[in-house]
Amino acid sequence: MIQREPTATKQNVDTDSYAEVLQVEEPDLMADATDSGAVMHRSLHEQPSRVVASEGLYLHLENGQKFLDATGGAAVACLGHNNPIIKKAIMDQLDKVAYTGTIFYSTQAAEELCSLLIRGTNGVMSRAFICSSGSEANEAAMKMARQYFVELEGPETKRYRFISRQQSYHGTTLGSLGLGGHVLRRKIYEPMLSPSISRVSPCFAYRGKRNEEKVDDYVRRLAEELDAEFQRLGPETVCAFVAEPVVGAALGCVPPVPGYFAAMKEVCERYGALFISDEVMSGMGRCGYLHAWQSPMVDVKPDLQTLGKGLSGGYQPVAALLVSKKIVGVMTQGTGVFSHGQTYQAHPVGCAAAASVQKVIMQPGTMEQVRQLGNALEQGLKACLADKWYIGNIRGMGLFWGIEFVADKLTKEPFPPEMQVAAGIHKLGMQEPHMISLYPGTGSVEGTRGDFVLLAPPYTSTLQEIDLIVKTTVSVVTSFFEKEKLINSKHPQ
Repeated sequence: MIQREPTATKQNVDTDSYAEVLQVEEPDLMADATDSGAVMHRSLHEQPSRVVASEGLYLHLENGQKFLDATGGAAVACLGHNNPIIKKAIMDQLDKVAYTGTIFYSTQAAEELCSLLIRGTNGVMSRAFICSSGSEANEAAMKMARQYFVELEGPETKRYRFISRQQSYHGTTLGSLGLGGHVLRRKIYEPMLSPSISRVSPCFAYRGKRNEEKVDDYVRRLAEELDAEFQRLGPETVCAFVAEPVVGAALGCVPPVPGYFAAMKEVCERYGALFISDEVMSGMGRCGYLHAWQSPMVDVKPDLQTLGKGLSGGYQPVAALLVSKKIVGVMTQGTGVFSHGQTYQAHPVGCAAAASVQKVIMQPGTMEQVRQLGNALEQGLKACLADKWYIGNIRGMGLFWGIEFVADKLTKEPFPPEMQVAAGIHKLGMQEPHMISLYPGTGSVEGTRGDFVLLAPPYTSTLQEIDLIVKTTVSVVTSFFEKEKLINSKHPQ
């Protein structure tokens, strides 16, 4: 901060007098610094609770309350809060250099992080571009896909379109918002969003697969839909198909059915388009594998991959775009320059934090532990809630689970949006005696209806903590439906 000279009558002011003058001259400056009314919060109608400390799975508020953070924010805090190893890595980097312009310099922190990320793909990916958010990573992926075809020259330069999926979420910037299919988040910005993006049905077996359909038939139908969309647009104009391996915020932890992604990739390859895997929420161990595409449920290698959230575990704002050998090879033989850049890309402190997080995640046995804890979470939730009349579906992978609520279990009819079931469950969870944070979501039905909550505990959780999360979640959910008097003769407990 630049300090301005204080006003004084004497030409020579001693140190004590100087400090005293500053204190008198700007008495309200520090008072304003703690005024939360200056913050543009998510809502202007509600004041969020102020966190003053954290440790492990818990957040401590200024009023003395302690919350069980069962979601790590938005599936971010994969190693819990206040991890001393990550904090030390950040401080060590600050002792070296806090910022460098990547136009001129590189740092050991950036090179180490990128090396870790590429090694984690077993050589499938070749380079990593580090930025600050998942939205930025998906914007970069779109630009990289377009540039790849421009570098190929000839007829490939006609490619500029993208195909994503309905009820998907890829970010909040105009490009990434346009790429996604989250109806409610897109609504007021529709006139500003790109018309070069279209959408096909998601792989959502609970609501999309017909009762009489076998899984193979369902996959075939979705593949035919994607093929038809290529044909409608003109295959020579499509850059890529973009999808989340496990859909998080838009649908509530929806995994694919076996064979789905292999079928989608086959369609892409048939028409020469790329496959972009958005693992901002589901990647970096969240689904029980370092990369969700490495799981048996996905088992398809992407051409481009985006990462975020669990990449740095929330200790710094960090996201990434991983680029396959095929794309890097074409660009290397061409311009050799990615026509994209950002002030804070490969930020040294962010890279140091993310590298430290990845070293913990990549330790032998960590992914197996995530899968074991995930099994315990799944079994606990299903044992206590699956038979309730208001539970439609419990789904997920690893430590990434969603619970969808329905007004009618047989027809899968959702609750009316005005009831705000998911928001109500979240709000109740934040109250005594529950004191748990559950991630609420809507839009699992046609993008506008359908309520669910997400659970995404840290990978470092214990079985006892998972059991506590299950018991508390069950308590919140059952208490909500009792409190709202939704249980009646038609829907017995």
